[in-house]
Amino acid sequence: MLLGNMAGTWWRQCRRWSTNCTTASLFETLCYFNGRSVSSSASSLGRSSWSSGPGNEGQPPSATQTHFKTLTYNSSLVRQKSRFLYRTTQQHCCCRTTHSDAKLKDPFTLAQRDLTSLYDDIKKELFVSKDELKFLCDYYFDGKGKAIRPMIVVLMARALNIHSNRSGDLLPGQRAIAMITEMIHTASLVHDDVIDGSDRRRGKRTINEVWGEKKAILAGDFILSAASMALARIGNITVVKVLSQVIEDLVRGEFMQLGSKENENERFKHYLEKTFKKTASLIANSCKAVSILVNSDPDIHEIAYEYGKNVGIAFQLVDDVLDFTSGASNLGKPSAADLKLGLATGPVLFACQQFPELHAMIMRRFSSNGDVDRAWQYVLQSDGVEQTSFLAKRYCQEAIRQISMLRPSPERDALIRLTEMVLTRDK
Repeated sequence: MLLGNMAGTWWRQCRRWSTNCTTASLFETLCYFNGRSVSSSASSLGRSSWSSGPGNEGQPPSATQTHFKTLTYNSSLVRQKSRFLYRTTQQHCCCRTTHSDAKLKDPFTLAQRDLTSLYDDIKKELFVSKDELKFLCDYYFDGKGKAIRPMIVVLMARALNIHSNRSGDLLPGQRAIAMITEMIHTASLVHDDVIDGSDRRRGKRTINEVWGEKKAILAGDFILSAASMALARIGNITVVKVLSQVIEDLVRGEFMQLGSKENENERFKHYLEKTFKKTASLIANSCKAVSILVNSDPDIHEIAYEYGKNVGIAFQLVDDVLDFTSGASNLGKPSAADLKLGLATGPVLFACQQFPELHAMIMRRFSSNGDVDRAWQYVLQSDGVEQTSFLAKRYCQEAIRQISMLRPSPERDALIRLTEMVLTRDK
């Protein structure tokens, strides 16, 4: 079923869910998943999480609910393989105690030791004798970025190591993957800024603004080449294939962003697929890569991948919301940037259900005089921001369900905590 079916009926269903669910914390959701969904039969796994969820008691799933289930509940993860599902009576009955806010570890604190030397290691990988190229490549590796992606990779690696009856310490290859993840992400930002003509990134002038487009493109290419060399040194052909997929997805996602769909249903599918390729693929495949190095079970690989995918999509959905709700000083880049680039993100697509006038603006990519301002006002007058935020929450709930299948550890619980931080961030 098409992703785009979330428009229309999905918008109305989303409003009903958000009205009933906005006060439920992610940790209540986790308790629900551990207590019911994970231990339910394969045939009722997805159904119970919708029909028995808050505000949906006794309701059969609609077509759009069925679609969203298939989006996030991969059929290959029918989780009745008890050999790796970590189930205890405590999880089933006392989930709130086990996963209380007080006991959940801060992700940044837990990952700090492994991330301390991250940027120094990257600079060593980028070492060149030509001073200007070195300065260009080091420009964004100044330690002032959020480092969300390598942090997720580090925590996932340590959680998987503990789950696989090893010490929680990172393997050398896992540490390298965290570094490579940040390098690929940064290279993509350099190239994105050239394509978008951006002049601000992370609170300072972009590389293309300072040194010009040609040198910016070469700097991004050089960072990618250095990442590829580091990847080859890991020596695992499966890991190489998994992370090579990220590069392909980044390019395909950028091409998707250059186009748009006439049909409103296809438009939403297009948006979510583009979001996966441009943002979530890197996190999902990096999490999968560190799992491959420590565990041969494909079901474990899938858990790591699904967590990364769902957190990655939620992260981008929140980013799209912040474009309408956060000032430029918080974001480190101008607000309403997406509209100015002609992009219709989640808040706009949801707003289009209430204000059909947006359809024509979307098709002409907000290119007429006044389009950006009018679209901005329509979004703020609609439930677009609220519905996009709620959709992000549903993706985070699925990420929690996935990671909760691993053996309890501080790192696993930090990954759970991270989902709430994704939803509540303001920059």
